[in-house]
Amino acid sequence: MRLKDMKIGDKARIVRLSSGEKGYRHRLISMGLIPGTELIVSRIAPLGDPVEIHVRGFALSLRKEEASVLQLEEVLA
Repeated sequence: MRLKDMKIGDKARIVRLSSGEKGYRHRLISMGLIPGTELIVSRIAPLGDPVEIHVRGFALSLRKEEASVLQLEEVLA
């Protein structure tokens, strides 16, 4: 599952970070987006990009294309 497939209120867990631009992957990791971390989609911009997620107690906005390196699995409530 990818972030672009999720809707507001969906909860997911990061499974892995796929290959992509190395610098951007390191930036995501430094923000705490590592395998095993759970996140919730809280907002989606009117045109669909960016998406705001809540992760580790803070809100983070990511562009869908940039967040495509995140491999997610849905967490059922």
